[in-house]
Amino acid sequence: MKVFVIGIGLIGGSFALDLKSVLKKVEVFGIDRSEDHLDKALELGLIDHKANFEDLDKADLVYLAIPVDSSLEVLPKVLDQVNDNCVVTDAGSTKEHLCRGIADHPKRRNFLAGHPISGTEFSGPTAAIHGLFRNKTNIICEVEKTAFKLQERALEIFQAIGMRIRYMDPVSHDRHIAYVSHLSHISSFMLGKTVLEKEKNERDIFDLAGSGFESTVRLAKSSPAMWTPIFSLNKKNVMETLDEYISNLKHFRKLMEEDNFEEVFSEMERTNHIREVLNGINQNDEFKIVENGK
Repeated sequence: MKVFVIGIGLIGGSFALDLKSVLKKVEVFGIDRSEDHLDKALELGLIDHKANFEDLDKADLVYLAIPVDSSLEVLPKVLDQVNDNCVVTDAGSTKEHLCRGIADHPKRRNFLAGHPISGTEFSGPTAAIHGLFRNKTNIICEVEKTAFKLQERALEIFQAIGMRIRYMDPVSHDRHIAYVSHLSHISSFMLGKTVLEKEKNERDIFDLAGSGFESTVRLAKSSPAMWTPIFSLNKKNVMETLDEYISNLKHFRKLMEEDNFEEVFSEMERTNHIREVLNGINQNDEFKIVENGK
């Protein structure tokens, strides 16, 4: 199998590593706008060959792992190049604009829209790790618009590297992901900003920051080049989540201002339910398939 990975960073590089671990006969070709990334990917064994877009007619599978705004431009060009038996899939965090943008493409049947709920705060080929996708969910959108034999090929690979599959329409995906992913990144970035602005002595931050601060602000290390386009393309949903989040912060502040710490306790106690929600997800229920986004 000839697999072309476009964007050899954390996600693309990790996907390549996992493919090599589960497929005996696979050649991985890398395409990236950074020559340094390609050189490093070759050195690390993430890819077997450098490639360019003119080579895509040889591909059996193309994995698009680039910023979402770039995908809007690149995906149609990829579909123009691939052969009829190639499946193209992606890892983008927003889906509505992308799916709408290629809705009328002659090779729409070759594309399977995906979003693996997986990652770290690091970027680039050196951030790639084996097993990044194991027991993680891959959200698939508009599966019915992909040729059956091609979707089967992609889904078999996703399951082989340990992913669960969930089906969702693009609009629902973007709305839900704004709450459980995009908002948490904004919160982390703004917490980091607040501390940097108010704690001018960086040594104080280093010495006094505990594990709670470190875990909460971890996402603030993420790449602005990746996240700015996400916030832009999902602006409507992100703005809605911010309004609700700000409302909750103002409510919490008002309770403190009124010395109503009994209700502060109750608010936090009710929110402890999130622990049960997250612990209740059966990580051993591999390859569970869930219909729609409800």
